[in-house]
Amino acid sequence: MPSQLTSRRASALTGKVRAPGDKSMSHRSMILGGIASGVTEVEGLLEGDDVLATARAVEAFGAKVERTGDGRWRIEGAGGFKTPASVIDCGNAGTGVRLLMGAAAGYPLTATFDGDGSLRKRPMKRVTGPLADMGAAFDWQAAEDRLPVALTGGTLKAIDYVQTVASAQVKSAILLAGLNAEGVTSVVEPEKSRDHTERMLRAFGAEVGVEQRGEGWKVTLKGGQALTGTFVAVPGDPSSAAFPLAAGLIVPASEVTVEGVMLNPLRTGLFDTWIEMGADLTITNRREAGGEEVGDITARHSSLKGVVVPEDRAASMIDEYPILAATAAFADGVTVMRGVGEMRVKESDRISLMVEGLRACGIQVEEEPEGFIVTGAGQGRSVRGGGLVHTAHDHRIAMSHLVLGLAAEQPVSVDEPGMIATSFPGFVEMMNGLGGRIV
Repeated sequence: MPSQLTSRRASALTGKVRAPGDKSMSHRSMILGGIASGVTEVEGLLEGDDVLATARAVEAFGAKVERTGDGRWRIEGAGGFKTPASVIDCGNAGTGVRLLMGAAAGYPLTATFDGDGSLRKRPMKRVTGPLADMGAAFDWQAAEDRLPVALTGGTLKAIDYVQTVASAQVKSAILLAGLNAEGVTSVVEPEKSRDHTERMLRAFGAEVGVEQRGEGWKVTLKGGQALTGTFVAVPGDPSSAAFPLAAGLIVPASEVTVEGVMLNPLRTGLFDTWIEMGADLTITNRREAGGEEVGDITARHSSLKGVVVPEDRAASMIDEYPILAATAAFADGVTVMRGVGEMRVKESDRISLMVEGLRACGIQVEEEPEGFIVTGAGQGRSVRGGGLVHTAHDHRIAMSHLVLGLAAEQPVSVDEPGMIATSFPGFVEMMNGLGGRIV
C-alpha cells in the first residue's frame, strides 16, 4: 500500500458488488467458537486485520483455528479459554479486545492484552469496570484505563448493570463474562444497541432473555451455561456497504448495487437517514442468512437535502457518521449530527478529523463537543475537494474522504491508507471496479 491514496472525479459508477463480511459478527463467531465445545464452521468471515487478530487471540487461548477457504474458517473449541503463553496482541481491534476480555474473565487464567499505538489510546475502563465488579482483577501495565493490561479471571459473581449510554461492546463483554458467573447477569440499556451477541449466543445454545424497557431493553443471562459449536453464515457488513453506496449517491449518473447486506434494524440507521435526505435507495431480494435479514441495496445518483439526524439513532449508525458527513457535503442545506460524542473515542477522534478533512476540501463545518454540523454545497454547485486529509490511522476517515473525492472538483488525498485493510480489504479494487479513480 502506498504512503497515501488519491481519489479523482469519476464518471458514472455502475455495477454489482458484495460487501465484506460483517465485522461485528465475524469477531463474535471467532470468540464464541473458541469458548464453545466442538466445531464451529464459519462462512463469509471478514478477513481483515482486526478479525485476524481476534482469530490469533482465540488460538492463543487454546482453540484450534483453521482457514479452509475464502472466508471459510473452522474453529475447534475446548469448552473454555486457558492461560495463553504470550501477550494477546489485538492490533487495532477495539471490539476484539473488549469482547475477548469479557470472555476470558470467566475462566481461571491470567492474560495480558495489548494492541497497536491507536488501540493503546482508547479507553478500556468502560469494560474493565463492570468486569472488575464481577470479580475479575486488572493490573494496568503503563497508564490506567489504557492498554496494556493484565487480566486475572475466574470465580465471577453475576451483576445487574445499568448503562447510561447504550454500548454493544460493554453489553457483550458483560454477557460473555456472565456465561461463567454465579447467578443471573443482566444489562439494562437506555436505548437499543446492536444485538448480535444475544442472537449468536442463542445459536450456540445459550438461553438469553430480552425484556423491553421503554426505548431500550433489559438483557439477562444465567451463569453456568455451556456453548456448543455451530454453523455461522456471516452476512455483508452494512458499515462497509455504505462506501460504494455513498459513491453511487453522489457521483452523477451512477447506479451501484451491493448484494447480501445485513438489514438488522439496529444497524440500518444510515440507510434510513439517507432516505430522509432524498436518496434513491432501494432494497430487493430480502432473505435470511446467519439468523439475520439480508438484502440487496441499490443506490442511484440523487439530489440530497440536509436533515437533522435524530440523536437516538446514533447507536444504530455510530460508525457511519463519517460517510454520512461526506455525503452531506453534497446535500442542499444543513445536516445536523448531535449526540455522537462516542465518535471521539473510536479509532481516533472522528469528529475532529472529519471536521478537519471536510474543511480541507472546502466544506463549511461547525464542530460541537458532542457532534458537528455540515453545510452542503447544494445542487448546481460543486464540492471543491483538493485536500490532503490526515487520518490518524483511522480506516473510516480514509475511506469516507476517498469516496468524497470521486465527486469533488479537485483530487482528494489521504495519508496512511494501509489501515483500510483492518475492516475493508479490497476497498480500492472494489471501488475502481465500479468505475472509481483511486490510486
